[in-house]
Amino acid sequence: MQSQFKKRPFSIKSVILLMTFGLIPIALAAQSYQISKGEGEVMVTGTSTLHDWEEVAEQKSGSIALDNTGELPKIKTLKFTVEAESLKSGKGAMDKNTYKALNTKKHKEIVFVLKNVKSVSPVVSSSDKYKVVATGDLTISGNTNTIDLPFNLTINGDKVLLKGKKALKMTDYGVEPPKALLGTITTGDEIEVHFNTVWK
Repeated sequence: MQSQFKKRPFSIKSVILLMTFGLIPIALAAQSYQISKGEGEVMVTGTSTLHDWEEVAEQKSGSIALDNTGELPKIKTLKFTVEAESLKSGKGAMDKNTYKALNTKKHKEIVFVLKNVKSVSPVVSSSDKYKVVATGDLTISGNTNTIDLPFNLTINGDKVLLKGKKALKMTDYGVEPPKALLGTITTGDEIEVHFNTVWK
């Protein structure tokens, strides 16, 4: 019996090599993409007692990892960040009120981090586009809520496109809607985030 066991020696080195080579296909299956800062757009729209408004994010960053080896792509990771003070409306006074409401001196970033993917379904008219509903944590002004984020995912060679929109309430994140002219102009609580982003 002892001689039989001696014929099958397994060293720690052999086990490590087997584990390493076994994990290589998994590592290669997921491909990582970084957001293209010079392409795409992220915009926030809303209303006020005076007029509708919009702000465009001039600084954004993020990464997404996809496994596209199966029938449907799998989103392994997704993180998206907007610099809060890069939101620009073209009106300096409005921007200052926005930064004050968001408390940007303390909370510099708006961040979405994926927790899980609820659904992925192909768009019938396209071979490379999918409808996705992702669940993740959205942090605004230091307050975090878990939300469902719907978007279209397009995989085009070395590019990935994410396009969608999401309605939010500022007060859900402890943000008081900005006011102007001694409170005579009030911003509506409801806003909508529109994103059309390119990842490479």
